[in-house]
Amino acid sequence: MQEHTQHLAIVFADICGSTAMYDLLGDTQARRLMASSLATLGMVVQHYGGSVVKTIGDEIMCSFPSAQLGLQASCAMQMALQNTVFQGGNKMQIRVGCHYGKVICEAGDVFGDTVNVAARVASTARANQIMTSQAVVDAISPELKQKTHRIMSAEFKGKQTEYEIYIVAWNADDSDSTHIQAPPQAAPVVQSNTQLTLSYRAQQFLINQERKQLFFGRSESCDIVIYSSLASRQHAGIEMRFGKFFVVDQSANGTYVRSSDGSIKHISRQELLLQGAGEISPGQAFAENPTELIQFSIR
Repeated sequence: MQEHTQHLAIVFADICGSTAMYDLLGDTQARRLMASSLATLGMVVQHYGGSVVKTIGDEIMCSFPSAQLGLQASCAMQMALQNTVFQGGNKMQIRVGCHYGKVICEAGDVFGDTVNVAARVASTARANQIMTSQAVVDAISPELKQKTHRIMSAEFKGKQTEYEIYIVAWNADDSDSTHIQAPPQAAPVVQSNTQLTLSYRAQQFLINQERKQLFFGRSESCDIVIYSSLASRQHAGIEMRFGKFFVVDQSANGTYVRSSDGSIKHISRQELLLQGAGEISPGQAFAENPTELIQFSIR
């Protein structure tokens, strides 16, 4: 079959924790869960006019005719797994990466730099996250663009230029404005009056139904600019999902969280559920008596 070039959105979705799942559940049950999850993702791909190019173990690679459809499908994939309880009461999580550009199409497969970059964008994501590129952001509608927030400039091995990476807010209760459809079986979203208050250097910030995420780091582009050399330029984000609050670390030194009961947790390129009240230290352990602390309180 003759090859041809085409502009497509390439999406990689990777099931998280598959190795631990095989250890915990055994090969047969874990394999069934993987197959069910991939089948659910495949139905979403089809719904948004895409094609499943291949599945590789616990990962699905797919293509879409436009960046808009690719990113909408990425959000719908997260929503589909969020709202599905699989056999044995198991919930599955994925990380997703999306890039848009020219690809080589041949014999049902796709090749080229766009595919390679899409895979690398996906590698920057963590569980329950969608990461995308500047090329996608430049090609989507203003409404969908509002769901994206630039968090870092990434250097990929073998590439001479940096890529601007954006995180995508895919929450189900934001879906109306961008025509992202949850599966018909999806449970209704419960509106929450809970809010998170953040305080830093006499400044106060709120995360609630009106504003569901913010980012902190050394860069002036962050919502909270941290004055510490140990903080990364785009250090971490805090997101509201279904009435709960998560800190999502993207930094070099990690993020330390001390709860009001004195317990301390350190995350590095991971996310952590925030509960009650406490303090966040970007990049510096509490044992070192950090001064640049973000106070948080949920009520």
